[in-house]
Amino acid sequence: MLLALGLGACAVPLAPAPATDPIVTEIAVIDRGWHTDIALPVDGPPLHPLLAGLAAGYPGVRVLLFGFGDRAWLLGADNSPIGMLAALLPAPGAILMTALAVSPEAAFGAEQSVPLGLSLAEFCRLQHFLADSLDRSRLLPDGRLGPLAEGPYPGSVFHASPIHYSATRTCNTWTAEALAAAGLPITAGGVLFAHQVMARARRAAALRAGLSGPARSRHSAAAGSGCCC
Repeated sequence: MLLALGLGACAVPLAPAPATDPIVTEIAVIDRGWHTDIALPVDGPPLHPLLAGLAAGYPGVRVLLFGFGDRAWLLGADNSPIGMLAALLPAPGAILMTALAVSPEAAFGAEQSVPLGLSLAEFCRLQHFLADSLDRSRLLPDGRLGPLAEGPYPGSVFHASPIHYSATRTCNTWTAEALAAAGLPITAGGVLFAHQVMARARRAAALRAGLSGPARSRHSAAAGSGCCC
């Protein structure tokens, strides 16, 4: 079932968090075949105000899903060879946001979902990257972003992005950049394909598992909610 959002605020970017900072929430990287998405929980620490505004009106949502792509290809859905080749040229990008009322594992299967625990600072940095991937020139008088178009299924919507899509900066490059911006042990260099992102996400998850213990244990959202608001 598709839905959307909660409230909150990550107001300013934070400095990189030490590896000993407690994990307060869990995101997921989703393998969609040729494409990857980032799943952001709603029931954890407060959300960046821009992201919170995106999901207003979707009660019961558990997860917000974000994916990047070529704007013309996403909105036009031209799957012809010419359309796919045109999408490799530098062109305006778009973000598809989807609201889920179930967990990423339930929606896509455990094999297609890599969970990653984040500290509060990492979660805030990730949200700032996502917010910066949205075109703020489309802000409405009420402070929310005006969408480009409805998405391909209920609970999804397209938003303009200031980032340009190209053959060297694909949807999967963007996903890797987002994870690196959060401070995870992931690099975006050379990433073009989904399997590259998923491999790096799994390695990061394994490293996180190796650091598990009292210093990296999960805290409640309330325990770390003050730094982001």
